[in-house]
Amino acid sequence: MITIVVLFSIMYLFQINRMTYALVTQKEIPEENHNKIFRTINILVLILLVSFYVKVTFTV
Repeated sequence: MITIVVLFSIMYLFQINRMTYALVTQKEIPEENHNKIFRTINILVLILLVSFYVKVTFTV
């Protein structure tokens, strides 16, 4: 079960980063703000995935 959650998390994180890159290029956000945007979104997604992992671990 843990392996499935980890694989799902990795795929989900890559997909979110791909969509974030598309958003940044479409909205023509300046290059100096890219790192800040990606860092913020990745931290929020990581919090989401960790909470999902904890929920799955303690309910199964």
